[in-house]
Amino acid sequence: MGATMNAPSALPAVPVKMQARDVKVFYGAKQALKGINLDIQENRVMALIGPSGCGKSTFLRCLNRMNDTIENCRVEGRLTIDGDDIYGRDIDPVQLRARVGMVFQKPNPFPKSIYDNIAYGPRIHGMASHRDEMDEVVQKSLQRAGLWNEVKDRLREPGTGLSGGQQQRLCIARAIAVSPDVILMDEPCSALDPIATAHIEELIDELRENYTIVIVTHNMQQAARVSQKTAFFHLGDMVECDDTEEIFTNPRDERTQGYITGRYG
Repeated sequence: MGATMNAPSALPAVPVKMQARDVKVFYGAKQALKGINLDIQENRVMALIGPSGCGKSTFLRCLNRMNDTIENCRVEGRLTIDGDDIYGRDIDPVQLRARVGMVFQKPNPFPKSIYDNIAYGPRIHGMASHRDEMDEVVQKSLQRAGLWNEVKDRLREPGTGLSGGQQQRLCIARAIAVSPDVILMDEPCSALDPIATAHIEELIDELRENYTIVIVTHNMQQAARVSQKTAFFHLGDMVECDDTEEIFTNPRDERTQGYITGRYG
C-alpha cells in the first residue's frame, strides 16, 4: 500500500519557430499595428483572422520583410526566426525570403515555363550545380505541391497556361523549391473555386510536416479546418491567440466572439 500514482507526464512543448515582441508598424504617421506579441510554433499552421484592414496581412508581411518595399513603412519591436533578429543588420532580406517563403492571394506564376518557375529560386541561390540536381529539385517540389502528376509531361509549357488552382500550387512549389523553414500564405484560396480550394487545404495539412505555415484568411471555416493555432486581429491589435478549437468554441474576448458569430466583419 502507500504507492502513489504517477502524475501524467506533460506533453512536450512545441518549439517556437518565429517570435514577435511588441511589433508596431507605421505607414507614415498612421499606426497599423499596435504592439503585437505572438509565438509561431514549428510545424504548425497559424491562422490570422479578423476583419478587413485589421492588420493581419501587414503583420504577415513583417515576417519576411516585404514591408521593406513599401515607402514610408516603419517597423518597430523585435521579430525573430530561430532566435535570429529578422531586422538585424547582418540579415540579408533576399536570404531571409528564401527561408520565409510567400504565397500571395492571386496566383502569380512567372511568365516562364513550369520548369523554370520552380528552378528560378534554386538557380539564384546556387542550390543546384548540375542539371540532374535541378531536375530532382523541380520534381520534388512539384510532388510536394501535389502537382507533379498533372504537369510532368508539360514542364516546358508556360506556367500561366495552368488553371487557377494549378497556378497556385505551382506558386507553392516555387516557394518550396528553395527549402524554406516557413511558408506565409496571404488569402491563398480567395481567387479559387471550391474544388481547387479543397486541394490547397489538403496540401497545407501535408506541408506542415516539413514547414511552419502562417495563413491569413477571411474564411473562418478554412481557418478552423487547416490550423492548429488561430490569432484574432482587430483594429491593429492582436486580441487573442489560442488553440484553434478554443478560439472558435470558447473565445475569451467579446470582440472575438462578435467576429466569429458574424455580428461584425
